[in-house]
Amino acid sequence: MKFLRRILAGALALGLLAAPPGYAARARPESSGPPRSAVGEAIYLHGVLGSGMPLVANRAGAEPVSGEVSACVNCHQRSGLGAKEARTLIPPVSGAFLFHEPGRTTAADLQLPYIPGARLERAAYTDATLARAIREGVDAEGHALSYLMPRFTLGDTDMAALITHLRSLERSRVPGVTSTELHFATIVTPDADPLKRRAVLEVLQHFFEDRNIAPRGAAAQTMETSGTTAYAKRMFRVNRRWVLHTWELTGPASTWTEQLQTKFAAEPVFAVISGIGGSNWAPVDAFCEQQAVPCLFPNLEQPPADGDRKFHSLYFSRGVLLEADMIAATLPATATRVRQIYRVGDVGEGAARAFAKQLEARGVTVVGRAIPARAAISAVVAALRDDAAGLTTVLWLRPADLAALAGSPPPSGAVYLSGLMGGLDAITVPDQWRERSRIAYPFDVSDRRRVRVDFALGWFRIRKIEVVAEQVQADTYLACGLLSETLKHMVDAFIPDYLIESLQETVEHRILTGYYPRLTLGPHQRFASKGGYVMRFDPSGAKRLVPDGEWLTP
Repeated sequence: MKFLRRILAGALALGLLAAPPGYAARARPESSGPPRSAVGEAIYLHGVLGSGMPLVANRAGAEPVSGEVSACVNCHQRSGLGAKEARTLIPPVSGAFLFHEPGRTTAADLQLPYIPGARLERAAYTDATLARAIREGVDAEGHALSYLMPRFTLGDTDMAALITHLRSLERSRVPGVTSTELHFATIVTPDADPLKRRAVLEVLQHFFEDRNIAPRGAAAQTMETSGTTAYAKRMFRVNRRWVLHTWELTGPASTWTEQLQTKFAAEPVFAVISGIGGSNWAPVDAFCEQQAVPCLFPNLEQPPADGDRKFHSLYFSRGVLLEADMIAATLPATATRVRQIYRVGDVGEGAARAFAKQLEARGVTVVGRAIPARAAISAVVAALRDDAAGLTTVLWLRPADLAALAGSPPPSGAVYLSGLMGGLDAITVPDQWRERSRIAYPFDVSDRRRVRVDFALGWFRIRKIEVVAEQVQADTYLACGLLSETLKHMVDAFIPDYLIESLQETVEHRILTGYYPRLTLGPHQRFASKGGYVMRFDPSGAKRLVPDGEWLTP
């Protein structure tokens, strides 16, 4: 359906800007750039008219569609810079492109970014001809647009609001971008694991150093254009130096937003790359959404649960929340009572809450055993004493707490553990627990991912980076590689929304995906890996994990 809608819009000579329906409007100070229209934005993003009625799209030979499925955003990128679907180029439609006059060489025109599919030789639209195109399917030069382009019945007030929104999509000064530099931040929260924090920062620092010292020839590279636009036949791409700012947050989470605002004002950045957090990333996620700053693949065991309803933050996985879904999906139907054990304040608390909500909706009784954050390890043994016959146990515990199981006999029922919290392939439980234990594992199996991870490991060896947290270090390297590859194809179109959209394309075609068998992103998909394995200990006695079934996407 998504593909058909994009093809539907792709053949049009006009092309309206787009972004996935349901996403919040891009934050921007009202004083900057052209005027904005909340009504026009609602029409464009959500297919909702000023009256609150749904937008209706008509196309010859097809049934009308309305509401979100008719919104312009479904066929055009949020940035207004178009898209590519197979061989079809959807042209950019931000105001700078729609109202561009052929042959004009003002300063603003010379600063237009290079966008494949731009039709700068087409006559400029006016408000009147743009309204005609939207209603009647006739372009600025009087030619009929493709029948694939829907026709919309919009009153004058709604039409004016939509055109105002399109004009507001002008390219404006982007924070963190200069003629010679691109500025990025990486964010570290105070509850991040110290060992992993050091590992992440070391990978980032080396990657940025490599990126800046690699032989790059002249200060600018000549690049051939497509020849299908009014751009000069040759253009120049400046090799900008990458600058990394490390934003270390301190104190309680209630103060992080103010800290981030202060840091952003002092050190404007184009995007946030990688970084690491503990049990609470929500203030960072909200800040990036509010400021329209891309936040790319932070290392988190528990991303915000509402991440798919955002636009500017991308994650590799849902972490322990995905594990909770996997355990819920594989729990036997005969399980009527489940016990969960977790430490207060750790990510397992959020996972336990999400898991309980699912199970209780199915009529399963879920009992939580919350261990105080600073309680002695012996508290784990105490939490296991209630062991009714057949009781299923879910352990959201770290290695130190799992070690305490040696002093307790295994439960009579099934046992599930968090692989992410327990140490993945290094997870250990007493021998008598192994047979009945199952481990949620939101990654590809070790043997199957080895080829995809080897390149990063070789890079670490050459740069003498000690591997102390392989998964986190591999994810950080993968995030940097995806960013580098995407920026290379963006040429000089350094626009935050366009970066997110372009990353979606890069991720889709990425071969070296590290710990993940495949990565995909799209509208309402902010988590690139959607599943994992439920693992068990090798019954042969080997100290390794093996899949207890096929790849699971709950």
